[in-house]
Amino acid sequence: MVGRQLNWNEYATAWARLHGGFDPRAATPVVRGWLRFSYHLGFLLGRLRVGPTAVTVVGVLLCLCVPLFAVRPGDGPFLGALFVLLASVADSVDGAVAVATGRTTRLGYVYDSLADRLGEAAWLVAFWLVGAPGALVAAGGALSWLHEYVRARAVAAGMREIGAVTVGERPTRVCVAIGGLLLAGLSGLIEADLAAGTITMASAVWVLLAAFGLGQLLSAVRRALIDAG
Repeated sequence: MVGRQLNWNEYATAWARLHGGFDPRAATPVVRGWLRFSYHLGFLLGRLRVGPTAVTVVGVLLCLCVPLFAVRPGDGPFLGALFVLLASVADSVDGAVAVATGRTTRLGYVYDSLADRLGEAAWLVAFWLVGAPGALVAAGGALSWLHEYVRARAVAAGMREIGAVTVGERPTRVCVAIGGLLLAGLSGLIEADLAAGTITMASAVWVLLAAFGLGQLLSAVRRALIDAG
């Protein structure tokens, strides 16, 4: 049953409680604008009685379309990038629906995290299908998974704050996936063989950012747990 929906200020306060105290009203203009967009879309879907789980399922299905369409000759990588963008919107909106309508649950949080990992795996499969080396793609996936695992275990160990906003967070991975596929598509228009090299470079950027971000997170977790301990 959906109760009264939250206005923006109430939503921002509730959102902050779920994200380590980070207030979206104090974020950079780009981040704040994105979160407000997600809120308004989530508010609308809530009015239409669309639940957060349904939005999560749609997001996963959009992610699965990425490798299916990325291998199409010609416009495949462009379509893959489009589906990554749509999936990232769904990923933001499912949480917005849950918060705006007061339907946040622990089980929903688990489902959302699982959907994120499945989605990123699908994006990396698309990288591999376009031409990135399997070992590089696997390394990117492992480092990103480890990043999220460390944060989850640190919270379970007693870390109360968000820890650190690193260069390897999910928004960065979304940007690398979209940018990598777009550049691969553009280079493929020039010369078909260039697409594989371009997506390989994008995979290397993913790995480097994920590795550096993991180092940042481990350092922040160490400080937070020592201070708490």
